[in-house]
Amino acid sequence: MKKLNEGFTLLELLVVIVIIGLLAGYVAPRYFSQVGKSEVQVARAQIDALEKALDQYRLDNRRYPTSEEGLAAIQPYLKKALPDDPWGRPYVYRIPGEKAEFEVVSYGRDGKPGGTGEDADLGVHAITKAAVN
Repeated sequence: MKKLNEGFTLLELLVVIVIIGLLAGYVAPRYFSQVGKSEVQVARAQIDALEKALDQYRLDNRRYPTSEEGLAAIQPYLKKALPDDPWGRPYVYRIPGEKAEFEVVSYGRDGKPGGTGEDADLGVHAITKAAVN
């Protein structure tokens, strides 16, 4: 009885590798774009939670934390530790803000002011200065 060679030929292996490469090239960009969108949603939710904690701080202390106190002052009002943004950088707290009494901002994926898409700044601008006066 003749024993047949078992295994795959080089051509068969190359065809499988090409098919896997094509699938990865099609699926990977779609997957990674969803990851970027979810990071933006997480940042918006965290900023909203920080704004609520700042409002609670103001109710108790009749003022928002100073720039020197920063967001660390609202730690007792948060259920968990003060979060960094989804890209691993601390949120920027400005008082007074450019357009509001205070601002909580993440500079997005690139960590720089400005930008578009996932690099765009995200922030909540609380009570406008006009409403305070």
